Order: sequence, then C-alpha cells, then structure tokens
Amino acid sequence: MLIGILQTGQAPDVLIEKSGDYPDMFERLLAGYGFEFRSFRVVDGEFPADVQACDGWLITGSRHGAYEDHAWIPPLEAFIRDAYAAHVPLVGICFGHQIIAQAMGGRVEKFAGGWAAGATDYDFEGEKITLNAWHQDQVTQKPEAARVVGRNAFCENAALLYDDRAFTVQAHPEFEPDFVDGLAQTRGRGVVPQPLLDSATARLSDPLNSATMAARIAAFFQAKRS
Repeated sequence: MLIGILQTGQAPDVLIEKSGDYPDMFERLLAGYGFEFRSFRVVDGEFPADVQACDGWLITGSRHGAYEDHAWIPPLEAFIRDAYAAHVPLVGICFGHQIIAQAMGGRVEKFAGGWAAGATDYDFEGEKITLNAWHQDQVTQKPEAARVVGRNAFCENAALLYDDRAFTVQAHPEFEPDFVDGLAQTRGRGVVPQPLLDSATARLSDPLNSATMAARIAAFFQAKRS
C-alpha cells in the first residue's frame, strides 16, 4: 500500500540531522506494516497529480496555522475534499488534523487556553493514551461529518473520525522525546510559557503510547472499503 505524505512544514534545521524531517518520522512510526511511502512538499507547492496517485494520504504537522493566508492552503483543502469524496483514506496529524477539519467545514483557532507541550494524556473512548503534543491552535468546532474519538479537558476535539474516510489526531505520535526536548530548546523558548516547557521536560521519560497509535493509523489505512 502506497501512502502519500503531504508535508506541510519542516522540522527545525538543527534537529533534522538527528531526527530527520517529518516524513522520516512517519516512516519510522509506521515501519513494519508493509507500507511504501512517497512525499510531496505541499508547503512548497508540490502537489500530487490527483487523489488516486496513492492509496492513502497522511498530512503532517506544521508551524503554520490552517487559517493563515498561504498560497498552498486552498489547494490543499480542495485536495482533502476531493480525496474524501473519492473515499481515499486520509490521516491528519496536528496541522493535518486541523486542516482536514477546516476543509470539511469545522473551525480552527488559536486556542485561548494556550499551549499543550510534551507528554499529554488523552481519553480515547475509555482508553488512556499518552502522546507528545506541541500546539496552540485547536479544532474548536468539529465538522458535522466528524465524530470525536479522543479528547481531554484541554482539547475536546483531540481526535476525529470521519467514518472510514479520515482519521485525525491533534497530538504527535511521531515525535520522540528527544525531538520534543529539541523543540523546547529551539522553537519553544520565548514562545511557549516557561512553566509548560518545564513540565514538558519533566515528562520526557514518561511512557508513550505511540506504538498503539501507529497500529490504529495502520489499521485505518488498511481497512477494507467498498
């Protein structure tokens, strides 16, 4: 199964040598499930020829806001709607979660409650799952087509399921602790409140359920569809 990775941002240059860029992280996360991958830098205007070019699509995180005025965002939203209509499965992570919601009629905003950073606990329909988070924007109004399948007190729309067409998650199962530590040292200082950075650093050794989320993503991609 060929998964197209739609890259909407880039890891900090100082961290790429050790951690790789976002597509590398997702290829590691989903290793062992028999997927092949092809990446498209949509952040630079590189788009697939059509939604059938791959068997499924994964939209990465980004430092950009889904509501910002960038030339590549409207065609990405159109691509999302076309893939949804064609029943080509979509997975969105962080920005990917937000842009799919926005494309489908939801609302994304800079959250008044501030940032989430580092290991964060979520309720996935009764199952506690801990994943790394790094965001201030949130889906504040979900699309009608979406059902909430993950949440916590800070983020009520932390994971959304659009029947068998899209599965999106606000957190970053692809972020390993050393990458979060690097973000705290690079993008975090002066932007994320220091107490939150301190809390993220304090939880760097907490067990994560990234493998559990990888299995969910893989199962979603591989599900039989009519």
